[in-house]
Amino acid sequence: MEHLPNKRVSWEEYAMGLATAASVRSEDPFYKVGACALNKKNKVIGTAYNGLASGKVVDESFWTDRDKRRPYMIHAEANLLSLIKRGKCRLLACTLLPCSACATLIAAHGIKKVIYKEVYKRDQQAFDIFKFYDIKYEQFP
Repeated sequence: MEHLPNKRVSWEEYAMGLATAASVRSEDPFYKVGACALNKKNKVIGTAYNGLASGKVVDESFWTDRDKRRPYMIHAEANLLSLIKRGKCRLLACTLLPCSACATLIAAHGIKKVIYKEVYKRDQQAFDIFKFYDIKYEQFP
């Protein structure tokens, strides 16, 4: 029997897989966004998804108007960063490019690398913010 080499996924692939898995918990019918943080030893230190504050119950009609509900949504990155201490995250994986507000939160947390799956067409200022703060970023398949 031929021995096949054990090919593991990269840490980036692993983190993005966990971010994608977290996104399915989102109740947002328009964008289900997930995020995952790894520390310097590549240990998972958190996962999160976008949605309303825990325990908040709304009528189904709340979800029908995307623009009206948008200000109330807590982004996956904000939810995740509320769980971890500054300087502990080495890599942040997001299923969607962080918005400008989340990009500044990422900088404040001292995160030096962000990977994302999709570009957020409504707000691409994260690119400039990441460059300004010397944060590496990469679109990930």
